[in-house]
Amino acid sequence: MNFRVSEPDYLKLARSAQTLNLSVPAFVKKKAQGARLVTPKIAAQDAQNITHQLAKIGGNLNQLAHHANQGDQVDPQALQDLQNEVQRVWQQLT
Repeated sequence: MNFRVSEPDYLKLARSAQTLNLSVPAFVKKKAQGARLVTPKIAAQDAQNITHQLAKIGGNLNQLAHHANQGDQVDPQALQDLQNEVQRVWQQLT
């Protein structure tokens, strides 16, 4: 299905779609289907940064668990550093 809108209406649709991290066609389709669209609490770029940070934390935690499972001593400072990093990410989310 195709339809036409004026330039100002298209710009309004584009702004609304961008706020929801959707393309204009996806936004219009969801609205036509009566979907309840909620604005994300975190911007897309911030979400990507947080995802990257969590992936690094997961990798570090995996390494520490691997050492512990082999019977090696886990560095308490490494655990503290990991906990501090988790706290920094948590502060970004609240």
